[in-house]
Amino acid sequence: MASFNRVIIMGNLTRDIELRVTPGGLPVTDIGVAVNDRRKNASGEWVDDVSFVDVTLFGRTAEVASEYLGKGSPIFVEGKLKQDRWEKDGQKFNKLKVIADRMQLIGGAGGGGPRPPAGGSATQIDSHTPSDSVPGNEANPTGSSSDYEEQDIPF
Repeated sequence: MASFNRVIIMGNLTRDIELRVTPGGLPVTDIGVAVNDRRKNASGEWVDDVSFVDVTLFGRTAEVASEYLGKGSPIFVEGKLKQDRWEKDGQKFNKLKVIADRMQLIGGAGGGGPRPPAGGSATQIDSHTPSDSVPGNEANPTGSSSDYEEQDIPF
């Protein structure tokens, strides 16, 4: 049987971000996202139905979120669902949360908390290692230098 586990949510942070570091040195943070579903009730009035979603961010994504976001900040998150199970005092508990693969900061005048840097209203952050940080994958130099000649360009 095939399965597919993908979640996309957009909402506002329910609290300020507290960045932690694992014993292995990996930054991690747990955030809460409030997602509103606006609908009309039986009497025709608009009502907001709020869902609260727990999200875990790792690595550079967690660092960027803690640097630029605060309570009330809008955020877009893509990831997968994970069910945590634990037992306390003989009673079993479980909770469904999102493990984020990607995060996008949603800028604008109405958002709460710290602002993203100038030059754009949205910044996308992937939790995967960027290709420019992989050893041996450095960008080639441009401009004039002793080892760069224009006739070496194949087009």
